Amino acid sequence: MAKKREEDPPAGAPAWMATFSDLMNLLLCFFVLLFSMSSTDVNKFEAIAASLQKTFSVFQGGNDTIGEGDLVGNGVSQLNQLSEYFTSMGKNSTGNVDNTDSTENAEGVIQFQKEDLAEDDAEKSKGREEDESGRDASEEAETEITNEQAKEQLEQSGLQMSEELAEKIEEVLQEEDLDKQIDIDFTSQYVTLTMNGSLLFDSGSDTIKADAVDTLTKVGKILETFAYSTIEVEGHTDNIPISNARFANNDELSDARALSVFAFLRDNSDLDPAYIKHTGRGDYVPIADNGTPEGRQLNRRVEIRIYNQLSDVS
Repeated sequence: MAKKREEDPPAGAPAWMATFSDLMNLLLCFFVLLFSMSSTDVNKFEAIAASLQKTFSVFQGGNDTIGEGDLVGNGVSQLNQLSEYFTSMGKNSTGNVDNTDSTENAEGVIQFQKEDLAEDDAEKSKGREEDESGRDASEEAETEITNEQAKEQLEQSGLQMSEELAEKIEEVLQEEDLDKQIDIDFTSQYVTLTMNGSLLFDSGSDTIKADAVDTLTKVGKILETFAYSTIEVEGHTDNIPISNARFANNDELSDARALSVFAFLRDNSDLDPAYIKHTGRGDYVPIADNGTPEGRQLNRRVEIRIYNQLSDVS
């Protein structure tokens, strides 16, 4: 039985090819759209293109490659000349390697890259400096806060220690019946025992009265309890000028009275003189108004300060 003759295919391109062509055109348009939306640094592109053109002889005119180029223009023979072509690249007419253009182009590319790197490094360095500056400011603020907190804590601790010391001394003064003759006060660094000048000395004199010997002896016994604390004796006067055969002014008088109390404590107690200081303050640190007799009487005084263990006085 004879085979049925196959029908000839319809004329023209198949239907699928039309659909495929439309898809390819759409895809091409899509990539062209993407390319047109992209941003290109013109200066960088031209520098790279010029470097590649001079170094590798690309992007030349069509005659150098398509027309009579060493590779394309000679057709199939280009395969035989491929090795020779690459071997002779960069050589001049004498056969020597000519690196002038290549070196210049390479230096141009390197310089271009160095400039980019320098800009990046400058931006990074600026960012690091800002971060370090912010960190330093933050650390400095934290340090200041910490120092303030430490000072406040030390102040509170010293105040509590002085208060406890003052309470103990006040109890002893009451037992010895000296609470009416000696006033007691305290700060964060010391406890102050204040004795009226008229109780210890005659007017214009630095000699301790006989009536004050018993009082100072008891004070010395109290101070022995704090033998390893710094003790300071201060003499004070009012602002009435003094001038006699022994003292030229109130400074000398106040200093002499402080020295007299120091000498008495040194000779009549077991206190170590190395821990006792004495100084005259004249009329420079009044505690009352010198315009009244009562105020001047209060200003004529001797103060004995007992420093606590947290004070910075030694």
